Amino acid sequence: MPIRPPNTIVIYSDGACTGNPGPGGWGSIVLTSDDFITELGGGDRSTTNNRMEMLGAIRALEYVAGMEQSVLLFTDSTYLIRGITQWVGGWQRRGWQSANGEEVANQDLWQRLVDLTRARGPQFKVTWNYVRGHTGVEGNERCDQIAVAYSQNRRPNLFSGPLRDYGFDLSQMPKTEPLPDMKFNSGKDKKAAHSYLSYVNGILRRHKSWSDCEAVVKGRAGAKFKKAMSPEDEIKIIREWGLDPSRLSGDN
Repeated sequence: MPIRPPNTIVIYSDGACTGNPGPGGWGSIVLTSDDFITELGGGDRSTTNNRMEMLGAIRALEYVAGMEQSVLLFTDSTYLIRGITQWVGGWQRRGWQSANGEEVANQDLWQRLVDLTRARGPQFKVTWNYVRGHTGVEGNERCDQIAVAYSQNRRPNLFSGPLRDYGFDLSQMPKTEPLPDMKFNSGKDKKAAHSYLSYVNGILRRHKSWSDCEAVVKGRAGAKFKKAMSPEDEIKIIREWGLDPSRLSGDN
């Protein structure tokens, strides 16, 4: 595994939500170059998974805002990484409109992330790294524990102290992965989707965009999701899943 670079801040962040929307929580770990650990966490009684993923990163970046060091940030949220590294520039140019003319969700948090990353400048920039959730990455697992606790209205004991006294091994960097390919279409099929369907924890939903659907199915064991090209296609997919189309809820 890679060794932690010198003079670098390492951040892990994660979010959790029971229902979407529903009670949620976020958790972060900040490891400074002098081997000091600070855990952060919080929650909201009515929120979304995306907002909790974003808040985990935001609160950690706020914590290190005055520290003149580069930042390595590890997250399992493809929505967060794609948004801040690929999508946000286009959103801003279009006046916070998506490519299909819809208002961008979570604009307040995206703007805060832009401000925080821009303030660091190129010398102390944030590098965004994807780690797959629930694969034994200790920093990610601990952030998940914190986030889930807050989503359940519990207050976990947050550690603050030297790395040598920490109960998780953060001495080396985790193996990062490329972002998963989330394209539903082959290059031959450019027709716009009618909707995206998800089935998670017994709840069947319709989503207007893939980013909304992705937020629900990301990291959820046994989750089902599929693009529908028409109302009739929705019914066909739902029945193929062995479900009753009358259970469908959305649009979100």
